[in-house]
Amino acid sequence: MKAGQLADLDLSFYQTKLIDLQLSVVLLAALARQPLSLLLKASPLIDELSLFDVVGTPGVTADLSHISSIAKVTGYLKENDGLKKALTGADVVVIPAGVPRKPGMTRDDLFNINAGIVRDLITGVAETCPKASILVISNPVNSTVPIAAEVMKKAGVFDPKRLFGVTTLDVVRAETFVQDITGEKDPSKTVIPVIGGHSGETIVPLFSQAKPAVNIPADKLGPLVKRVQFGGDEVVQAKGGAGSATLSMAYAGFRFTESVIKAIKGEKNIVEPSFVYLPGVSGGDAIAKETGVEFFSVPIELGLSGAEKAQNVLSSVSSEEKQLLEACKAGLKGSIDKGVEFVAKSPETK
Repeated sequence: MKAGQLADLDLSFYQTKLIDLQLSVVLLAALARQPLSLLLKASPLIDELSLFDVVGTPGVTADLSHISSIAKVTGYLKENDGLKKALTGADVVVIPAGVPRKPGMTRDDLFNINAGIVRDLITGVAETCPKASILVISNPVNSTVPIAAEVMKKAGVFDPKRLFGVTTLDVVRAETFVQDITGEKDPSKTVIPVIGGHSGETIVPLFSQAKPAVNIPADKLGPLVKRVQFGGDEVVQAKGGAGSATLSMAYAGFRFTESVIKAIKGEKNIVEPSFVYLPGVSGGDAIAKETGVEFFSVPIELGLSGAEKAQNVLSSVSSEEKQLLEACKAGLKGSIDKGVEFVAKSPETK
């Protein structure tokens, strides 16, 4: 099966077997996200990897093309309909585009730069490969995912089950930081749901629901939660303002992308937290009603059609986590509304 034909599959036929298909992945912002480009090129699950950026793509493409892995790499710049060429036939589109947060930069500063970038890239997706799974890494995710949804809605091609806000870095940090307490040799073996949003106090790690269970002393829980919530600041400060969490972000972005691809290929029982449009995902309505917001990160059961079910973990949260959720919901609503309003005021998408 050729890349780009995934949307035309009779999914019922593939419920009990892995799909043998050529899978095309597009990475938008390849120059700035070279570590993620490398991980995607090395994956045996990807047959075609298309790269797009406003500068530098030919060099990155040439470099990656020397690697002896399955994926065939092509690269495009903005000129000569480069975005359209990159997106043509895509099954999965990964968007880490935009600027990283720098010391002294407020969330408003970050939004003002990245919102327009994400809007324009998603417009290209809507026009060229509207049935692709869209993985948004660009910050602030709490706003950029609503922007993506609104752009797709205006184009009449919005499929909530195929739009994901990638919050996996929060999960990775929770797994890693709790290792200092548990002593687990492999942090990834501890499953910790991280829900809410993807910035500061909107990030709610549910250590009470860790599997296997973890015993965190009361005096260490607060600092642990804060470290997960503000782990990005730790990296920015350690780099002296010269960069942000590029390597851990690449790992987390690849981990989520790989999970989506495995699910597309028919692998079962894949669950990853993701920031999704709840009313469009099975099980999401109840979570939306309880939280008061339409976009929220919860564990998502991934499948052939994307986000197949949202798992409601809210009923089992601890008393401390309930307090964290109140702060989360207060901060999240404004960020979501900001993204929706941005598209409503953008003449390019009307």
